[in-house]
Amino acid sequence: MRSVTKLRRSTLLRAAAAAALIAGLGMGVAQAAGVTLVETGSTLLYPLFNIWVPHFEAIYPGVKITTQGTGSGAGIAQAISGVVQVGASDAYMSDQQVKQNPDILNIPLAISAQAINYNLPGMNNKHLKLSGPVLADIYTGKIGMWNDPAIEALNPGLKLPDHKIIPVHRTDGSGDTFIFSQYLDFSTPAWASTVGYGTTVSWPAVQGGLGAQGNPGMVEALKQNPYAIAYIGVSFHKEVSEAHLGQAMLLNKAGKYVLPTPRTISAAADELVGKTPADERISLIFAPGAMSYPIINYEYAIVNTKQRDAATAKAVKDLLTWASNTGNKPVYLKQVEFMALPPAIKKLSAAQIAKIGG
Repeated sequence: MRSVTKLRRSTLLRAAAAAALIAGLGMGVAQAAGVTLVETGSTLLYPLFNIWVPHFEAIYPGVKITTQGTGSGAGIAQAISGVVQVGASDAYMSDQQVKQNPDILNIPLAISAQAINYNLPGMNNKHLKLSGPVLADIYTGKIGMWNDPAIEALNPGLKLPDHKIIPVHRTDGSGDTFIFSQYLDFSTPAWASTVGYGTTVSWPAVQGGLGAQGNPGMVEALKQNPYAIAYIGVSFHKEVSEAHLGQAMLLNKAGKYVLPTPRTISAAADELVGKTPADERISLIFAPGAMSYPIINYEYAIVNTKQRDAATAKAVKDLLTWASNTGNKPVYLKQVEFMALPPAIKKLSAAQIAKIGG
């Protein structure tokens, strides 16, 4: 009886093990049938990714994409660490970062711009003229009042308020900080020699100044604080408009004051995109040309050439190829006031995308 009982137990155990193995295999097959990609980073690029994703997933139903607006610094860092498959950034990686991480690519997906917005009671319907040196002095505290002679000189005929300026800056690692501080760096020698540029900078202590996180935080800080000024990505133009905030005309390299419009963004891009190197890391800030808007940039996907497996690599390549081609159509880009990549840049991006494997 004992031998029969042992035999029965052995048979039951083997059956249970086989069932568990079959169940495990079934789960593996189910998981392998789909790929999930995680995108995180730039809050400037975040609205466009949220427009893109449903359309991409409809064409590639086996791929699911999650998006997060965490700031460009986080996008770069998490793409390098492998936490995410796509890091979104308004800033390209530095030479030192590239040297330390030779497998990471910087792939442009579109061309964007940044606005300088403000909340001046009774004057938000006027486009104040501002320059890099004046903005640098505001963000270092050298100019503290809206009716400072330096601002009045740029805006003759306007009665500016006798009120303290509240400069707002990003507290997170930010591509918006990168391109804003580049504009100040390239246009203002004093800023270049003291503060410099980067996704994070050591902001000079300014009495009354505020910090905010992400473009949504910048918009909210302006809404809540009359007499404040901030730098905000153009993909938040709807939120800025709905809050009835002002937008500045900026002094460009040719000495002209311009707003960020399709014409001025394209004019700036036309001046510099032809100089884009094979790795596509280049600043488009402070371009020459009378019509050039001075704060434009490539919106980058930061991606590792070595993905975890072939299926993930294919999904990443499909996403980036779709985004830089179909995703560059006006139906998508006009919603966030971005501009399409020129054909030559799409060709460079395609060569980089081809390097991705698993």
